[in-house]
This record gives sequence, C-alpha cells and structure tokens, in this order.
Amino acid sequence: IRSVSRAVPAFFFRPSGFYRSRQNTTTRTHVRVDCVAMAGWDEGNIFYSDQRYLAEEEEEETYTRNQAKRKFVEFIRSYQDHSEGSDALDVYVYRDQLSRQKNKLYVDLEDVKAFDEDLCELLKRSPVIYLPLFEAAASEVYASLQNKNAEGEEPETQEVQVFLESQTQFGPASLRELSSEHIARLVRISGIVIAASKTKSKATHMTIMCRNCNNTKVIPCSAGFGSTQLPRRCDLLHTENQSERCPLDPFVVLPDRSKYVDMQTLKLQENPEDVPTGEMPRSMMLSIDRHMVQRIVPGTRVTLVGIFSIFQQNNKRGGGAVAIRQPYIRVVGLEEHVEGNARAAPTFTYEEEQEFREFADSPDVLEKVFSKVAPSIYGHPDVKRAVACLLFGGSRKILPDGVRLRGDINVLLLGDPSTAKSQFLKFVEKTAPIAVYTSGKGSSAAGLTASVIRDPQNGEFYLEGGAMVLADGGVVCIDEFDKMRPEDRVAIHEAMEQQTISIAKAGITTVLNSRAAVLAAANPPSGRYDDLQTAKENIDLQSTILSRFDLIFIVKDERNFDRDVQIARHVVGVHQKATEEHGAFDKRRAADESFMKRFIEYARSRCTPRLSEAAARILQDEYVRIRQEIKKSAEQSGGQPPVPITVRQLEAIVRISESLARMSLKSVANEAHVREALRMFRVSTIDAARSGVTEGIVFTPEQRQEMVNVEAQIKRRLPVGSYMSTKNLLREMGRLGLSEPSVRRCLIFLSQQGDVDFRRERRVVYRSH
Repeated sequence: IRSVSRAVPAFFFRPSGFYRSRQNTTTRTHVRVDCVAMAGWDEGNIFYSDQRYLAEEEEEETYTRNQAKRKFVEFIRSYQDHSEGSDALDVYVYRDQLSRQKNKLYVDLEDVKAFDEDLCELLKRSPVIYLPLFEAAASEVYASLQNKNAEGEEPETQEVQVFLESQTQFGPASLRELSSEHIARLVRISGIVIAASKTKSKATHMTIMCRNCNNTKVIPCSAGFGSTQLPRRCDLLHTENQSERCPLDPFVVLPDRSKYVDMQTLKLQENPEDVPTGEMPRSMMLSIDRHMVQRIVPGTRVTLVGIFSIFQQNNKRGGGAVAIRQPYIRVVGLEEHVEGNARAAPTFTYEEEQEFREFADSPDVLEKVFSKVAPSIYGHPDVKRAVACLLFGGSRKILPDGVRLRGDINVLLLGDPSTAKSQFLKFVEKTAPIAVYTSGKGSSAAGLTASVIRDPQNGEFYLEGGAMVLADGGVVCIDEFDKMRPEDRVAIHEAMEQQTISIAKAGITTVLNSRAAVLAAANPPSGRYDDLQTAKENIDLQSTILSRFDLIFIVKDERNFDRDVQIARHVVGVHQKATEEHGAFDKRRAADESFMKRFIEYARSRCTPRLSEAAARILQDEYVRIRQEIKKSAEQSGGQPPVPITVRQLEAIVRISESLARMSLKSVANEAHVREALRMFRVSTIDAARSGVTEGIVFTPEQRQEMVNVEAQIKRRLPVGSYMSTKNLLREMGRLGLSEPSVRRCLIFLSQQGDVDFRRERRVVYRSH
C-alpha cells in the first residue's frame, strides 16, 4: 500500500483498467494496487481517466464500420430503381452500373437516403471514415460479379472510385457560407472553375525501408492535400546478435514500390451573378483525383459534392502560425453544367411553362418583350429591340464537317454622352442569366481572355480565365470600348467570332470556350458625334472589329424642343415614382425582371428555330441588293465604307431572325421575322456606314457666315500648293480669334470639296486648289 499526502480524488486499480471512485477526500488518500506491477507505474505518478466526461462527449454510432460496410454491400447489390412508379421493374441500378463501368460508380445520395437514412447521415457527417468503406464495398461487389478464370482462380480485386451526386441542396449553399463547423463534412457547392493545374502523382501507399536493418513496411497516405509523417523509429524486434538499435529517423521512401493515383488542383470561384455588389468574389482550392482529372477546363461551371478539409500550408520562409490551417475541398462528385447555362438542367414548373406559352401565343408578344427592355429609358426603340435580340440570341449550329457557327449576337452602341448607353449595359447585366460587366479602360487583353499565372507555392504555371471565359453561355458588357488599347481589342477578335480563346504561353497550349454575346458602348474620338466629319472619322475603330458586330447603332443627342420636353417629363416622372411609390414600384419592377429572366432562360433551352425556305429566298435577294448599294455609294464617294458589309452581316441577319422567332417560341423563322431583321439592320449598321458629311449639308445663316470667314482666313494663310502643320494652323487661327472647333469643321468641309488634303496621318494640311 502506497500513501500520498495531498488532496486528490481517490483511485483504485484493477487488471482491466483503473477507475475513479465517487468520494473525494481532503486528508490522506490510500491507493491500493490489485494488478501486477508494471514498468513505469511505480514512479510516484497517479494515472486516472474521467469516465463522466467521456460518456457525455461520445455519441453512439448507429453502425460500426463492419456493419456500415455490409450495409453498403447490400445497397449496391439490392437497390432497385422504382422511379417509374412500377414495382415490376427489376433493375438493379448500381450492380448493373458496376458491371458496365468496372472501376467507377456514380451514386445518388437520394438513393442512399431512401435505402437507409441513418447510413446517408453517417456518410454526410463523417465522409472521411465511411467513403473508403463505400469504395471497399464496391470493390468487393465487383469481385463477386466476376467469373473465375480458366485456372479456377479468383479474379483480382480492383479498386472502384465512388462518385457522390445530389440534385437537392444540403449544407452551405455558397462558398461564403462555409465555416469551421463544416470541416470534415460533406458539402454541395456551385461555382465556376477559373484555374486548373497540371496533373500530378499522389501516393496512396508509401513503401519505406530502414537504412540500418533493411526492414520494409507500407504506410497509408491521407487523401487530398494531406501529408504523411514517416515513423521516427524502426519497430523491428532485434535478435541477440543485433544488440544495437536502429538510429533515429532511419526510413527512406522507395518510390518505385509505392502506389500512386493521378491528382489535379482546381480553383473554384463564385458565380459572377452570385457575388454581392461591391465585394470581391471568393475562391476555394479543389483537389480532384483518379478518374476526375483532365475533365474540367477553366471557365466551366460546375456543381460539386466534396469534403470540406484543411491542410497545413508550407511556408518557404519558415514562419506562420502552426494552429492556422488553409481550407480546401476534396471533390468526391463533379457535375459539369451544359452549354454554360446558369443551371445544369433548367427546371420549370407546369404553371411556369403554361404562363410562358400563353405569353408567347399572344399576337403582340414581340412588342410586349420590347416594352420590358429597360422601361426606365425613354425612346431608343430600335436599340431596345437589338438588346432583346441579344438576350434571346440565335441558334448555335454544328456543320457536318465539325465547324461551329455562333448563335450569339454582338451589338455596338456608339454616340454622344448622356444617351443611356451605360444604362443599357447595366440592364443587360442584371437581366441576363449569366453576365459579366467590365470597363474598357480598366481591362487588359489577359483580363478579358485568359492569363497564365505562376503558382507561388511550387512555381508551376496554371491558367486563369478572364471575363470572356467567365461569361461563357451569357453576355459580356464592355463599357468605354473606344478607350481600350488597340492590342487589347485585337485579343477578343477570336472570342467574338469563333467563340474560343487559344492560349500558347509558358508551355500551356489549350483552347477555352467563350460562347458569349458582346454588348459594347463607345464614344467617338472627339467625345461627341460630329456631323461634319465622315463616318470613318467618327467611328474610329478597325474594320476587323466592326465586322464582328451584328448591329452597330449611332446614338445621337438630338436637340429638339418637343423631344427634350418629353425626355424631361419622363425622367422627372421616373424619379417621382421611385420616391412616392417606393415599395410597389420596386415589387412590380422585380416581378417583371424575374419573369423576363426566366422567360429568356426557357426560350434559350427549349427553342432552336431555323429559317423557312421563303424567308431564306428573301434574305438572299436583300443581301445582294445591299451589297450593290454599298458598292455604288463607295464608287461615288471614292472611298471604302467604314463598316464593311460581308458574309458576316448576312449571318447576322439570320441570327436576328432566329432570335425574333425564339421570342414567340416558334421553331421556324418566317418572312415577317426576316423583314423585321432587315429593317433593324438597315436602321443600324447601314445608317452607320452612310452617316457623316454629305453634299447637301444645310447651314444656318450664322454658321454659313462663320464658315465663310474661317475659309477666307485659311486660304489667305495657306497659298495653293503649300504645306502647313495642322497644329501651327490651329494656333495661328486662334490668334485671329477663331475657335478651334470652327477651324476643324471648315478644314473637313474644304477637304470634302477637294480644296485641301490631309497628309501624314492628318498632321499636315496641303492646299491643292
């Protein structure tokens, strides 16, 4: 008997363990040892365990691991699909799937829940424990389904990867809602993949060998980004001849005898439409392995089921807090969205479909759709029609030789400031199911297309998609399009026509999808649209980029008394309604926006119209006539039109006709749709090509007198056959009290008449007559 002279709880030891007694004492405590003395237990220490707290903290599991594995085996073998409502269906879903795919098994969590709800909860709560049991059960079932070979031997056991899927949301709905309570649990998250690394080899079982005694052992490695610690001591029992023990840290890794699987790292970002206004989009690292690698490219929208995990990030500088871990998601199920839609499979209720079809069957459906486009903007009826066509889009086509024809419509708005160009862009960003808004001045070529970035951890290069890639399947709104640098504008040529982005940088050669419509707004070089300049001077863009726009609108701020009164009344009325009827106005507007967004999504997913024979003949004749008109006008003016009319414009009219048919949910675009598309093309692109200085300019008497005075001064200063720099001429005319805009206007007018010519990129003026 051993005595301890201090106030401690009383203990007694038994062969099966040691327990704490209920009574406490503040005097001398006696400890009685009933078991055989063990090494290290007679050093004056007290060993005990508090059973009360352990009983409260431990939760009783529904199944042990062996029971759970047997349940998984039973589920794979016996689960039948009764989704058709007939009990006679003798279809063993997962057993048949395993027989066909051998090393892959796609499991719906709803089926597991229908089979055993407790088993499904265990899988969601502790996937790190129960998912390997699920895969072991799948391998066992697959082995039992195989026949014996010719020698009568059992078939080899093959590893099976289990993919978990779920159509219903569970856990956090977005990346922003992930918190510490979700660690080591199953989550379902949607987002867009913006970066993908190269494929690496991840060890699942490492073979290590002792350098001293050549003892080999196999240690398992944790999945994902988790690392494995090598044992520091060799556990081989030495004989008497080997009296010396193995030294500390004796093990080395044998790479050629270890087991590996393919592994890839992805970067998931929130969907652009889910990011709150004014906040940066959140991102999360993903770890995928085995059969999921090399399936996803940047720009793909996915819904994944994975295990929210943490790992210790290696810091090259050696610092960092030990207790802080970096979060990531180990993906166990991945579903790729089709055609870049906001949802993988758009679902509509029966009531919604009836409402959409009744709306489409109304005789004035086109006018109703146009009236819902930017109702707070006064006027611009043709621009609203073009924006509606852009939102609905035409039909994508794949030719027999594999060539893809785009169905998205690109629109350019060019004109004066304060003509609601940016408001149209903001409306499209808010209404389109997928939209990305960017400004031309703050956008680079890499930011619009894709960039190659070096990983700071391992120094490898990976690809990160830009705005055109993120908007795959939607709309890209580019404001201040004219402020972009020319080399940045050239980068989106391929994305606007072929709808792909080719990358060949830093050893990465790939092609990304960019199936997006482009809505761009721009100002003329002088800030305002000048009627005394030619169209080529007002539209200061290359013909290569202009030909990729289906519709080009010249938006002018016309000074008309009656129109100004109507605009003022409309703007003031909008402000009054927003102030007085705040609640009702917002609710009605939100309902219209929601209906418009859902109707656009329904039309794009359920309707793919084509041209009728009669409509195709009308379109052919009109296209030839337009080409002849442009040719005659070019011959008369002696120059090329600023907006080329090519086969791309013919395809543009086809797409506009299909979008008009899609608004009424019709599968065939008829003659009326083609005539409306031709009218829109004439009032937009054709008018833009013909805009500018004409021979019949009419001046007011004051303007005519000012023009005569400026012309006389220019001709007095610039004799026939002489040169002078434009800068010096403007400076000398300014000394005479003439304004610079008047002098520039007069020079343009004289150049149209043939009296003066501009040389050296308009920096020198030459007097010819």
